[in-house]
Amino acid sequence: MLNNYETVFILNPVLSEDQMKDAVGNYEQLLKSNGAEIINVEKWGLKKLAYPIQHKSTGFYNLVEFKADPKAIAALEIEFKRDERIMRFLTVSLDKHAVEYNNKRRSGAFNKKKKEEAAA
Repeated sequence: MLNNYETVFILNPVLSEDQMKDAVGNYEQLLKSNGAEIINVEKWGLKKLAYPIQHKSTGFYNLVEFKADPKAIAALEIEFKRDERIMRFLTVSLDKHAVEYNNKRRSGAFNKKKKEEAAA
């Protein structure tokens, strides 16, 4: 049984663009090799952290939405813990309402309202 999950992880800000892409690609491959189906990957870019982590005040945020067996989460999180490029990570299980919300968000349903208000 595949469940819906969403993982946000923060990469060290000293990484080059190539190193960052490589890290994200590695985790996508890890998920796929564990039977996960990648639904969406978003690179949110360099953001300021709420508090310093490892003496750093910024980090590269990434989001991966996927369907996977719960066993794949354990493998993913072990790799996150081993990787010194990862400053923080959080994986959450999505219920049907969160999945519906993410589908609407990806299709731009929330952006249209802002555009309509601006046009009025």
